Amino acid sequence: MSVLIAPSVLSADFGNLERDIKMINDSKADWFHVDVMDGVFVPNISFGFPVLKAVKKHARKPLDVHLMIVNPDQYLAAFADAGASIISVHYEACTHLHRTIQKMRQLGILAGVAINPYSCECIVRSYFSD
Repeated sequence: MSVLIAPSVLSADFGNLERDIKMINDSKADWFHVDVMDGVFVPNISFGFPVLKAVKKHARKPLDVHLMIVNPDQYLAAFADAGASIISVHYEACTHLHRTIQKMRQLGILAGVAINPYSCECIVRSYFSD
């Protein structure tokens, strides 16, 4: 199994974003990891399309976008247009996960699914408690 390194842009110095992007470009990292949080699906808010486009403008490596948002299906095309190469969605945020993955493939981006271990435990407990 190969290992990929994807430093998170969330830890960048946003006053020197271009410098930090260059540092990742010049490193042995494989991808840029971009966490997008909406303040609803998760309590924090990060950034959206303008920052993603700014990162894409300077990045020479693929952008791995992790959507921690409500209704990610609504934004897949916009994130692909903004420069995402890979998009990961949370299974509990998708009504029809298979359709979400199909849409990402149609957009020409790699699809990922993030799984919250606590949610999985609750589903398994509920399933087996009947």
